[in-house]
Amino acid sequence: MDAKVHENEIIKGSSNYLRGTLRQSMDDELTGALDPADAQLSKFHGFYEQDDRDLRQQRQERLLEPYYSFMLRARLPGGVCTPRQWQVIDSVAQRLGNGSIRLTTRQTFQYHGILKRNLKPLIREINRAMIDSIGGCGDVNRNVLCNPNPVQSKLHTEVYGWARSISEALLPKTRAYHEIWLDGERIEGGESEPLYGETYLPRKFKTAVAIPPDNDVDVYTNDLGFVAIAEMDQLLGFNVLAGGGMGTTHGDTSTYPRLADELGFIAPHQAIAVAEAVVAIQRDQGNRCSRRHARLKYTIERMGADNFRREVERRSNVSFETPRQVSFKGQGDRYGWVRGGDDEWHLNLYIENGRVADRPGAPLMTGLRKIAAQHRGDFRITPSQNLIIAGVPEAQKEEIEALAASHGLLRRQSSIRLNSIACVALPTCPQAMAEAERCFPEFMTKIEQLAAAHGLDHLNTVVRMTGCPNGCARPFVAEVGLVGKGPGSYNLMLGGDGRGLRLNRLYRENLKQAEILDELDGLFTRYAAQRLEREGFGDFTVRTGLVPAVLNPAEDFHG
Repeated sequence: MDAKVHENEIIKGSSNYLRGTLRQSMDDELTGALDPADAQLSKFHGFYEQDDRDLRQQRQERLLEPYYSFMLRARLPGGVCTPRQWQVIDSVAQRLGNGSIRLTTRQTFQYHGILKRNLKPLIREINRAMIDSIGGCGDVNRNVLCNPNPVQSKLHTEVYGWARSISEALLPKTRAYHEIWLDGERIEGGESEPLYGETYLPRKFKTAVAIPPDNDVDVYTNDLGFVAIAEMDQLLGFNVLAGGGMGTTHGDTSTYPRLADELGFIAPHQAIAVAEAVVAIQRDQGNRCSRRHARLKYTIERMGADNFRREVERRSNVSFETPRQVSFKGQGDRYGWVRGGDDEWHLNLYIENGRVADRPGAPLMTGLRKIAAQHRGDFRITPSQNLIIAGVPEAQKEEIEALAASHGLLRRQSSIRLNSIACVALPTCPQAMAEAERCFPEFMTKIEQLAAAHGLDHLNTVVRMTGCPNGCARPFVAEVGLVGKGPGSYNLMLGGDGRGLRLNRLYRENLKQAEILDELDGLFTRYAAQRLEREGFGDFTVRTGLVPAVLNPAEDFHG
């Protein structure tokens, strides 16, 4: 292997298909951590090594190693699980995690605070409920998103089926996961990864399936996207997108967020071949020297979109048709009761920052546990970190609503809060430069107060906060994006269109929260006085020249 490649490529290539020395690392009781190489491989198995950064200095002064624990992220295509699976998810969180469940922007759940000795029992328990974590993290295709779309239940069922099929087709084939965590039998010789190869992908890979007019999956921000095209609730095929991605690096103008290019229209049965072709091109052409430049978006920029499209056609033996016209109207969730099919209702619940836990006056975790014990439909995690109690029959609607209301799951929230999301950030995420989840609720309260002071009580602006520029909460397609720059400071991004179809732009750099609020105060003053009828805040900032419309990543995104 080329000596210039990133060290992670060496680790993957010599890992024997993701085995490494994980067994030995797990058996080492002298440390709560893994061997550094195994810590990289563990991501492919669905978990990250973390430590409590609030305790670092204190433990260092006491000559103790960091307080290590692990975050595990499940694979749950389309975010759908049964009530029985939710009961297992809940039980495991209480006994083997930190007592909470985190719903993610990748439409799955993750556990935090797992001690090393509890990793294997945890994986075995969720596996018995038919849930795994392989590919939850790592340089492979991650959890496949699919619009929950409860209104179009028949169409959703069909499209969701394709999302699951894509997820299965792009799964790693190594038997390491079953050998290490589920005590599967080791079969010597003959193992291979026909799609990924010995070194897998150069970087993570994200796939989403959207059903217009909802763009709650932010389909253009994914490496690979499928936009369902339907007539009269009948799936005709997909517009295929490629090359989206949110991550960037502060101060490095060669990195930037990017929206995906349209490749063309295909029939449903061609989706798997196209997905495998796109992954294979990224496997062969992606940058394995610089992980900052290893996502598919940079591969397409280097190859050119037309050349990339032709190569996908060649490898998949699929000829793209002209993309069909689509219209997206929003990137958030519906809330409250939504009617589905005949005698079927869906209750869309707001879960602030996706954190399911019992708090004084709001025992959310207990409430969802009780609902799971009664519910006969399914649960759907949304890409905005919320939860849908789906498929409730008319006869059970009153019972489910009473349980939700009595456990703080139906509290009235402002429109702007309902459109907001934040990443986990401190104290566990090693990439975090600033707070996000812990400070966001209070920060949103101050924004609500500002909006009300300007007569904008019903403002439904999309606001997103991340603790770093990796973009886990997709802040670069928000109307107001807050991206962590350092302790207590953020870059203020403006100009998303509220539909996920336009990148925002750096407006002010390295602001403290009080300074951000001062800026928003002035912006809300102008917006209240100068906005056009039904003009969103992001569109207003672009129309009035506060920020330019960023349509091409070649533009100076960083300002």
